[in-house]
Amino acid sequence: MPLVRRPSPPFEPSAAAPVSLTEGTSDQRWAAVRAAATRPDGVALLAAALPQERDPRVLEAIFTALARVATAESAAAVAPFIRSDDASLRAAALDALRAMPEASRPHVARLLADPDPDVRLLSCELARGLPEGEANRLLSALIDGEAEKNVVAAAVEVLAEVGRPEVLAALARCAERFAGDPFLAFSIKVATDRIGEP
Repeated sequence: MPLVRRPSPPFEPSAAAPVSLTEGTSDQRWAAVRAAATRPDGVALLAAALPQERDPRVLEAIFTALARVATAESAAAVAPFIRSDDASLRAAALDALRAMPEASRPHVARLLADPDPDVRLLSCELARGLPEGEANRLLSALIDGEAEKNVVAAAVEVLAEVGRPEVLAALARCAERFAGDPFLAFSIKVATDRIGEP
């Protein structure tokens, strides 16, 4: 009787199988990113690959994987890219951090105090995902000391949506400081009126 071989089962990479996120074609790296997301050391692998990757599709997969893991470590890997000179990287980092608000929470205060006004401006968006009281406290402190009009405008816009009565004093002080700027004066009035509504 001839020996009949059973068909081999489909290959499934194990969690311990080596994964290279920095070698091979973009398709291979993309597949490696998806595999890495399920590994115990996945965040470390993704964080190491992120600064080296140039392919937009693979970058998107890395940011998405880190956002899905949603740990303090994955947020820490993403946060530095808000400072990137590349607008697409900044946007991807912001989207990833917004997708994991609880993991991003420890980074928001530091980002709102960053020396770079662009980082402070973008970080106002992250405040939307904070608990209401924390968002109000951080954004009030920001507008009390912020000199960049665009950053103030971004903070006021968020406060118009999440602000509570306790921020009205900070908004009033801000209105006095920027009384000569019609746009900011209007934005602050809108925010004040919305917050003051019963």
